[in-house]
Amino acid sequence: MQLGLSDKVFVVTAASSGLGLATAHALVAEGARVVLVARRAEALAEACVELNGGDDAPDRAKSLAADLADPQVPQRAVDLALQTFGRVDGALVSVGGPPRGGVLDNTDEEWSSAFSSVFLPALRTARAVTSAQPAPRLAFVLSTSAKVPLAQMAISNGLRPGLAMLVKQLADELGPRGGRAVGLLPGSVATERLQHLWSGTPDPQAAREQAAVAIPLRRLGEPAEFGRVAAFLLSDAASYVTGCLVPVDGGAMRAL
Repeated sequence: MQLGLSDKVFVVTAASSGLGLATAHALVAEGARVVLVARRAEALAEACVELNGGDDAPDRAKSLAADLADPQVPQRAVDLALQTFGRVDGALVSVGGPPRGGVLDNTDEEWSSAFSSVFLPALRTARAVTSAQPAPRLAFVLSTSAKVPLAQMAISNGLRPGLAMLVKQLADELGPRGGRAVGLLPGSVATERLQHLWSGTPDPQAAREQAAVAIPLRRLGEPAEFGRVAAFLLSDAASYVTGCLVPVDGGAMRAL
């Protein structure tokens, strides 16, 4: 299948590891160019060298070490894409995960901080990309919590469905000019974020094993498996896919 990603340019956030980096690898493998955004400058620089084939010249990937919670960063990322590659076609929008806790346990400060670090950065990134590309391809990394609540993840359960509705409305608004917006719902994919969440449980290894048993495929997902789906959804091959939520969870989510 020809994905039609050659020479397309995408901003990829949370790109120093995990799902963001895996998506960047899938995009570059198909001939796309990427601007990687993340806070960890050293990890980001290493990722760029790898994506550029060991060369410091940014012919495939360019990095921006910055915190997406800074309101100026999304526009800086888009400007960097335009300056480096001369265009921007879309973005994989991934933002930090909120802390664990129950509905009544998380503080007002935690709720407010999560809105500022999860919801608003996603919205600002979509706005910045659309300002430069009126018909963008936008893929938002959400969570299965957009449809099914996760235990002790009240803030995620509160914010992710709101972002899912943003995807639906963006599809309405971008569609008449050819733009698309989709959401991806990763399940238990073996990332640093998941390891961090399990580290807060009494027995992290048991938590990992229980998660695997609950998945029909009986294993955790690999970041590359997510990255390939994300790259497809951002490609020409998915040109009639918009306004939907695509689970990448090994069949774990029980909701339709």
